[in-house]
Amino acid sequence: MSDPPKTFPVWLTAWINAHKITLWGAADLRDFTTPRNETGNNFPFAISLAIPMNPKIMVSIKNGPNQAYADEYARVNSHINELSIRLAAEIKSGGFQSKPLAASVRTDTVGIKGDFPHKTAATRAGLGWVGRHCQLITRPFGSWIRLGTVFTDIELPCGPPIEEDFCGRCTRCVDACPAKALKGKAWYPGLPREEILDVRACDQWKKEHYFKYHKGHNCGICSAVCPYGLKGLRKKSKKA
Repeated sequence: MSDPPKTFPVWLTAWINAHKITLWGAADLRDFTTPRNETGNNFPFAISLAIPMNPKIMVSIKNGPNQAYADEYARVNSHINELSIRLAAEIKSGGFQSKPLAASVRTDTVGIKGDFPHKTAATRAGLGWVGRHCQLITRPFGSWIRLGTVFTDIELPCGPPIEEDFCGRCTRCVDACPAKALKGKAWYPGLPREEILDVRACDQWKKEHYFKYHKGHNCGICSAVCPYGLKGLRKKSKKA
């Protein structure tokens, strides 16, 4: 396979701009096991999309989720899925292979995970890093985002990947977690999720305390207290 080009196809940037996607990029996934394409091979690349949540809603859940957050979570996920399906179709119309990855869908209920980590594509695309709360943190929006991924075989300019965390000594998310599920470790590429998050403790707490919000799939406290999200909110307030 030849080296990816240095610029994105014009049609792709036009599509992204037309759909008002402000944070996105391409990831080189040739070193990862991805979902299979139509010929049974791994997809070598992916387009990662980061869609922001409503910051006023996000800051409102520092003591626990509410209905506004549950509605926003569902709305943004639905928007991501629609965008991903449309982008995959656009790619296929150009003669390439593609496959959208659904937002927040568990296909492995035992391991409590999906077909591929959206965060892996996002870090390899250079969109952000994984915080101590096991969520992607971006410069513009903090972790107040939802992620979409579209796998493809188009050779695209990728990354550069982000391979270090920028959380410093901050442990606000760890301290705020009501389930005590966050272990406080700083992320680096290849660090197992279990070293950052006790996913079963997190899942059990949400089901026991917040079941009315998408059957215990919502919490968001750790994200609500993240300084990078709060920083983005302050910048937005100054512009208003």
